[in-house]
Amino acid sequence: MSTPDQSLTNDDRAIYEWQLSVSGFGEDGQRRLKNASVLVSRVGGVGGTVAYELAAAGVGRLILAHAGNVRPDDLNRQLLMTHDWIGRPRMDLAPRRLRELNPTLEVLAVAENVSEENVERLVCEADLVVSCAPLFSERLLMNREAVRQGKPLVDCAMYELEGQLTTVIPGRTPCLACLYPSEPRAWARRFPVLGTVAGTVASLGAMEAIKVLAGLGEPLLGQLLIFDLRDMTFRKASIRRRPDCIVCSRC
Repeated sequence: MSTPDQSLTNDDRAIYEWQLSVSGFGEDGQRRLKNASVLVSRVGGVGGTVAYELAAAGVGRLILAHAGNVRPDDLNRQLLMTHDWIGRPRMDLAPRRLRELNPTLEVLAVAENVSEENVERLVCEADLVVSCAPLFSERLLMNREAVRQGKPLVDCAMYELEGQLTTVIPGRTPCLACLYPSEPRAWARRFPVLGTVAGTVASLGAMEAIKVLAGLGEPLLGQLLIFDLRDMTFRKASIRRRPDCIVCSRC
């Protein structure tokens, strides 16, 4: 669901002056961001930073989905949240914080986690999906629906000091279910997190989203970026499309 096509204003040109000179981006790339809608699943340590970076870059509309209230143990990594908001709904605070940075940003805040009941509606609202959920079940659900609707998806994941990132373009690339045909059994909701690692994978994920939306550079199509910040190693691995994938084999 794109926003009505809008041209850049003089205010836009003043705010985004430094990035308008990026080779291959320019005013056309900025206009594409302004007219784009992006769904971010969860606005925690990863998703909150993704949302913040996209708001800073000039994306016109964000759909944010995350249930629950702010907890003390969120604050080592969730940069949209604040101490004075502990015990209060995160979806009441996140839009305000984002609009402090970008007053023209449109935000649809949904105080729900992505589920079977709402995934079709939420993905339908967006031009691109950024999956930042900590649960494989939610990530695979968003992947399935993004592929079904033909929407690009950027999947961001982390554990301790490690991170992973890939971009799915339905009909062109393998999907997340090709990488994870079933949900890993040993996965747990609570795991070691340093905010700097969440911020690293979030910034990379926001960059992938900007590249896909603006037609900039080479996104991670059919590739999985893997990094370990313990020794600052980064590598890319190829993902092969599974001919028997229950999600994308017929795309």
